[in-house]
Parts: sequence; C-alpha cells; structure tokens
Amino acid sequence: MSDHQPVRMVAAKAIKEVINQGQSLSQILPQYSQQVAPIDRSLLQELCYGTLRWYFRLSSCSKQLLAKPLKSKDADIFALILLGLYQLVYTRIPAHAAIGETVGTCQLLKKNWAKGLVNGVLRQFQRQQQQLLEQADQTPETLTSHPDWLRELLTHHWPDHWPQIIEANNSHPPMTLRVNLSKITRDDFLNQCNEASIEATPCQFAGSAVTLKQPVPVQKIPGFSEGLVSVQDEAAQLSATLLDLQPGQRVLDACAAPGGKTCHILETQPELAEVIALDVDGQRLGKVKENLHRLDLNCQVVEGDASKPLSWWDGREFDRILLDAPCSATGVIRRHPDIKLLRRPEDIDNLAVTQQSILTALWQLLKPGGRLVYATCSVIPEENAEVVLDFLENQADAALSTIDANWGIDTGTGRQLLPQINGHDGFFYACLLKT
Repeated sequence: MSDHQPVRMVAAKAIKEVINQGQSLSQILPQYSQQVAPIDRSLLQELCYGTLRWYFRLSSCSKQLLAKPLKSKDADIFALILLGLYQLVYTRIPAHAAIGETVGTCQLLKKNWAKGLVNGVLRQFQRQQQQLLEQADQTPETLTSHPDWLRELLTHHWPDHWPQIIEANNSHPPMTLRVNLSKITRDDFLNQCNEASIEATPCQFAGSAVTLKQPVPVQKIPGFSEGLVSVQDEAAQLSATLLDLQPGQRVLDACAAPGGKTCHILETQPELAEVIALDVDGQRLGKVKENLHRLDLNCQVVEGDASKPLSWWDGREFDRILLDAPCSATGVIRRHPDIKLLRRPEDIDNLAVTQQSILTALWQLLKPGGRLVYATCSVIPEENAEVVLDFLENQADAALSTIDANWGIDTGTGRQLLPQINGHDGFFYACLLKT
C-alpha cells in the first residue's frame, strides 16, 4: 500500500501554510512534494504556485460566493476552495474532475461537513464564472492580482513600465540554463538539445544563457549530471562578467546560497587564487556544496553574517566582491508568487537598512583598486539606486564604475533589468571601485 497522499489534499495544506502562517512556498514545498506520488509532483507545484499567483482574484470570487467568512480553524477549506477555483479558471483539468476531486478532499481533511459547501461554491462559480470574474476585476488589486501597496509602488517608480512588470509577474517563468563555457560552447550545447528534441534558444544578453521553450526535468537535460549546464536565470548570469575576473584574484561571493553565482564565477575564471562563498544560512549552504560537487568545482564555503565580518574574516583583503544583497525579491515574483502575500510595505525600508549595513561592512574587506558588484533581484529603487547613492555620499574612497551594456535601464548609479515575459527576471546591478 502506498504512503502517498492525494495531491489536492497536500496542496490545500501547503497553501494554507502560506496564507495563514506566512510560510514561504519554496521552503515548504520540498517536504510536501515527498508526500505525493512522483507522478503528481508537477501537478502539486502547478496547483500551489498557480493558486498563489492569482490569490487576490480567486479570493475575491470566493468571498462573493460564501455567505459568511470561514472560521480560522477551517483555513484548509478556504485554501481548498481557492484551489478549486484556480482549476476551473486557469487549468485544462475538466470541470467535473476538478470539482469532484476537490469536493472529495474535504473527507480526507476530516471535514465531511464541508463537502456540500465546497460543491455548492464551485458549481455556482461554474454557472456564473464570467460575471463573478467581472465583478472581482472591478478593483485594481484583483484585476492585477497585486496588493494595493505594491501596485502603487510600481506605478510610482515605473509609470511607463508598470503594466509590463505586472504582466510578467503573473506569467509562468521560463526555464533558463547557464552553459558551462569552460567545458562546452553554447552552440554545441544547443546542438545537443536539438538532438534530444528539446527546443532551446540562445538568450540575448548573457553569452552563457539558453532558454528552453518548455521546462524539462533536469535529468533529461543533456550534460546536466556531467556539469555541462545549470539552471539559472539570464539576469543572474550577468554578475560574473561585471566582476571582470582575472587570474590570481581573491573573490568573495557574499550572500552566496544557493550557489549559482559562485559556480559561475569559478567557471568563468578557473585560475582564481581563492573564492569564498559566504552565507548566514547554514542549511542553504548545503545547496551551495551540492552545486559545487555536481560541477566538480572547489571553493571555501563559510557560514557567517556578511554585516559582521569580524566573526568570519581572516584579515586578507579581496580583489573582487559580489554582494547579491537580501531584498524584497520583487523582480522574481513570477518564480515566488507568495511574495505578493508575504511582503509588507515596511519591509522595503528595513531591507534598505540591512543592504546599507552589509555594503558598508564588506567595503572594508576590499583592496584599494578592487571592484564590488552590488546586485539585487528587486525592482524597487529604495533597495537599488538609492542604496548605492547613499553609500557613495558617505564613502570617500568609493567611485562608481559605469556599466556599458545593451541591457536594462540606466538609473544613474547602475542598470535595472525589469522582468520580461519569456525573458529575464528583474535585477539591479551597480559596480563600485575602491579608489
């Protein structure tokens, strides 16, 4: 007898944890994935990510259909209703199957009483779908499926681009790969994809980047297990070039987990003297070690707080520092749709303080003549251009190095990439030189 649980029951539990307990989906989903049969794992991911991507719209519809709000102890039933609505609006699952399976899940959640309620809500929605969605879309929050504060921030900072940002945030992210150019050329890898009947195209800005037309399990990607290729967005692949790595240099990758950029640094310049991958989260450093092992790369992996170097630094200065600072992750919402539920307006100011403190602390570790690349996966200037500007005003030995590139928008202190449908994530980069 199988120990695996039905996929909708597991999805409802995961969604409830995000909505009611503020858990991050990417952190809890691996455990929940183990509870369902391997064949159901991609459906579990689709149901969880999709329901959270359209949470504001689905929640508005459910509130129209429920006579009164459900009690907090029945948050799993509310999550189940959202899950049912998501299947009816956004998937190709036949309506009778979506409703039948979702209603049946009430019994598995030991809430038999809710079967009639869930069945009634989903069937009424099916009958009145168009008018219920039109009614829901009367408010900007549900129309854009973004909380008001975030939408207002985007419209304020990006008056010409905010509709494109919101559309990209609500889209499925592409699967983008980083070709290990120390082992294979991009063209040769594309030929291998072609032979494996995987449709892939070269990306525009990063010379190592390739996008797949359809996501593919990594074990089916040619050369993945041999370390020829890794999964990494195109925007994140620009950091190694900006570092201008030279043989014999000592390099720090601060806030390194899960290690994609560390590995790219080592692939880009195999003759570096030393690379240190630093992160405050010991558990996530395990992922850095896994990636290094698969790619047959070596570096020093250190658990430590980037804002408190005295606790881990050996006193030797670095030629290059990459600071991919903790941020609101508003440039990668399509990959983490729960950000729209979990972030709060005050987070932006708090993060800017953290970013400034890490940047100031790490600057002391950089050699004169050295280069620091400041990066975030945010589209909010308070975390990007403004942090760099404040830093330059307070740091006499810091100078801006202009990024001469054909990507992103020049912000005066760096370049901002905005998320693109089927293209790169949202990312900010600035290059600082120690004079």
